[in-house]
Amino acid sequence: MAGTERSSSRTDLVRLGLGDLEAAEQAFDELVELLALSRGEVITDLGHAADPDGALRCASRIARRNPDAVAATLRDPHARRVFWLLLGASDGFGEFYLRHPEELADLATAGEILPRADEMQRELQESVGAEDGFAASGDESAWVALRVRYRRLLARIAAFDLRAPDAIDVLPEVAAALADAAGAALEASLSVARTRISQGRPGGLFPREQVAATRLAIIGMGKTGARELNYVSDVDVIFVCGAAEGAEEEWGASRLIDIATRLAVQTMQGISGIEVEPPLWEVDANLRPEGKQGALVRTLESHLSYYDRWAGSWEFQALLKARPLAGDLELGRQYVAAVQPKVWTSAARENFVDSVQRMRERVTDHIPAHEVPLQIKLGPGGIRDIEFTVQLLQLVHGLTDDRIRQRGTLDALDALVAEGYIGRAEAAAFARDYRFLRVLEHRLQLRGLRRTHLMPEKDDDRRVLARASGVADSAAGVTAEWERVKREVRDIHVRLFYRPLLSAVAALPEGERTLSAAQAHDRLAAIGFQDPAGALRHIAALTSGISRKATIQRHLMPIMIRWFADGVDPDYGLLAFRRISERLGDTPWFLRLLRDSSAAAESLTRVLSGSRYIGELMEWIPEAAAWLDDPELLRPRSGVALQTEARAIQTRHDSLDDAMPFVRALRRRELLRTAMAAVLGVLTIEELADSLSTITEVTIQATLRAVRREVVPPEDDALDFSVIAMGRFGGRELGFGSDADVLYVYRPNGIDPERAHALSLKLVQGLRTHSEDHRLPLDLDADLRPEGRNGPLVRSLDSYAEYYGRWSLSWEAQALLRARGVAGSVKLIDAFTQLADKVRYPVRADPQGVREIKRIKARVESERLPQGVDPSRHLKLGPGGLSDVEWLVQLLQLQHAHAVPALRTTSTTDALRTAGEAGLLPESAVPRLHEAWRLASRLRSANTLLSAQTSDVLPADRRRLDGIGRLLEYPPRSASRVEEDWMRVARLSRRVFEKQFYG
Repeated sequence: MAGTERSSSRTDLVRLGLGDLEAAEQAFDELVELLALSRGEVITDLGHAADPDGALRCASRIARRNPDAVAATLRDPHARRVFWLLLGASDGFGEFYLRHPEELADLATAGEILPRADEMQRELQESVGAEDGFAASGDESAWVALRVRYRRLLARIAAFDLRAPDAIDVLPEVAAALADAAGAALEASLSVARTRISQGRPGGLFPREQVAATRLAIIGMGKTGARELNYVSDVDVIFVCGAAEGAEEEWGASRLIDIATRLAVQTMQGISGIEVEPPLWEVDANLRPEGKQGALVRTLESHLSYYDRWAGSWEFQALLKARPLAGDLELGRQYVAAVQPKVWTSAARENFVDSVQRMRERVTDHIPAHEVPLQIKLGPGGIRDIEFTVQLLQLVHGLTDDRIRQRGTLDALDALVAEGYIGRAEAAAFARDYRFLRVLEHRLQLRGLRRTHLMPEKDDDRRVLARASGVADSAAGVTAEWERVKREVRDIHVRLFYRPLLSAVAALPEGERTLSAAQAHDRLAAIGFQDPAGALRHIAALTSGISRKATIQRHLMPIMIRWFADGVDPDYGLLAFRRISERLGDTPWFLRLLRDSSAAAESLTRVLSGSRYIGELMEWIPEAAAWLDDPELLRPRSGVALQTEARAIQTRHDSLDDAMPFVRALRRRELLRTAMAAVLGVLTIEELADSLSTITEVTIQATLRAVRREVVPPEDDALDFSVIAMGRFGGRELGFGSDADVLYVYRPNGIDPERAHALSLKLVQGLRTHSEDHRLPLDLDADLRPEGRNGPLVRSLDSYAEYYGRWSLSWEAQALLRARGVAGSVKLIDAFTQLADKVRYPVRADPQGVREIKRIKARVESERLPQGVDPSRHLKLGPGGLSDVEWLVQLLQLQHAHAVPALRTTSTTDALRTAGEAGLLPESAVPRLHEAWRLASRLRSANTLLSAQTSDVLPADRRRLDGIGRLLEYPPRSASRVEEDWMRVARLSRRVFEKQFYG
């Protein structure tokens, strides 16, 4: 029977969470005997302890010393629950009650509510018998009484914390109470210090009236100042001294500083010194001017003089949380009021942001390597990552916004969200993770009532931490959640703490941090806006109101205005930005992009102020702004990807009219992507040409498929039809604004020839009609067909063969050099290519034909140049321009491609390189021709991007010429250099051309 009872008893112990059942049985037996209580009275509520085994051990030790105190506690249901909660979470409180078992009586009411600040002040003053700022005794016994009473208050706070349904929810209240308790303890210790140094007691040095006349303010810094203190943490302080009215004149400043210094030393000793009762925590005064090397106590004037002349950026960051804590609170308020303006202008100091970022990195670097993965506070993804991020955001944006000047981390996060400096999701994650990490820190410090920030390594200790904090059910659970939080915190920290926008905002000149109506007009004009009044209207439209978008725009506008002003056309850029902002409204991703990505925001100002082509397209496709945050999104999409999308459009839309708007939208979107990449220097001119050619090919292919589906009935499906690219399109050398030169060819394949021709004409007409885009024209130019504009718009393959065999002129063979099939029947394209190869790559070039080509070239130069245009400025037909290079290369292809297979290419640059390698051109000629062709191509595209108008003429207008130069990455005001570079390159190219083409 006895065995059965013991087995049942052990089952109860396991259910309570006890691990060492043998020791637990002995402890229960001992407690029942010592306390004269039933087993039920002892065991009830023990299951709520985070560490039941540890709690039981502590209870046994205390009961051996004072069984009556323990028995009285366990008889009271409220006190019993608090007793087991405290001992299960804290061996440190077990040691405290072992030293002072009489303190258990306070648990009868502990934990129901948090002690108030005034209540703690009163109790701690009472513990030292303080009156009029002096304690009843200056003996060590006063310090002991102070420490014991402080720990009684600490137990009340801990009891409230441990009894709370969710420790994370009550963290701010608990941390504030801990800070208030620290302030009250310092106040009481200062009272003891005044008595201790006063004459009238052994060792007293100064008359009581001099001590009373010495004003000493204790300024709370760090977590204490912010009212977010830990259970056992260094309490950072700064001491400021002053004197009662007339005291300095009567006794001298040095005397009063000496008194204040001794008061400070004794106050710290009362908290941190080694006495019978262990120290409470370390009082750390190392944040004072000059740190450990500086005077412990300074006057207010001395402090301000130091901050004005010598203080480093980190010192102002530390002062962010300064708060009068104890002593002369009026003097403390004067100190804080005097230093706050210096704190909130510190971010304007040179390299301020960099210095704060480096400081955070130094903190991490100084952690011992074996501690890094265990650090809850200092390690990557720890509490410091959150605090440093929040403080840096406050200091930078607090330059102009006093609404975010909060001391507490959580209060600051709320303010930063409300004012638009951080996204709601990120702030919520930071706040949630901050509370989580702080709760872990609190429970770790409660365990031994000692300062620690390290996650325990043993599973048993982590299990206790999980139970004490309530954040998980097991060691594995608390570990997994901690690792997740670390990753999340580190990710947000890196994105926000190192975002370049902080440096940009901090570096703004003082007068430009806000835009006042009185001064903005002149400032806008001074930095490059041609229409300051119009710019002010746009700024007002963007920043007026109380919406989140307007709030964020107000924060960003000063720096974005500077970026617009650095662009080619600030006025147009700002106008386009306003239109895009209005189109996107309060779209969360757009607001987040502007706020969180300095690079994207700056790139947006750059493309809008540098290109009307982009600005006009972005009004219709404003979501393209998202690409600026990821360089990969600016890279041209592959032809395969575009073809897949185009085919999907046709799968979803049966009719031609339904499908084509989406095809046109695809083309506009991809042209915009390419234009943005070009302006931002992501693409070379070769990549640009390839991208534009691919987009045009996919558009023609998709349009042809859609048109054919409606034009060609099923019974005529045998009809082959293809589109042949010619000119720069055939060479995959398109620029912005280039026409798409094409030929149309068909093959009846058994269909009545007249019907085949009629259907082909319908296909051509459908292509031309449905590829039209009033926003971004696509001109399918068929003028290079046989007989030019006088010839049929479309021919059969046999007709082409007959024509080229009997009537072909030299210029038509030349035109075929860049013929390349791009859409329609692949078999027909192959057949046409074979036909073209016979014409364009003759075994031997006809001398008469070569002479005719040279004659036509001369005629083109004299007849086709627009009237009144300076030939030297015409990038295509002018001397040394595109025409010179292309005609020379094509002449060499006609003469030598049969013998040199590598010349059989539609690419001008590939053929030019091959001609040089084959010795058909002098070694020095190739780079000169290539440079001219490349620069002319870049200038043409830049001209179109700048103005959204196609032109082959290098503008004479200096402002427009400067804008073209900026797009080509010349420095500002380089109009003359752009002009000179083109004239030099074209001149050298022309010399080569004349010698090689006509010679």
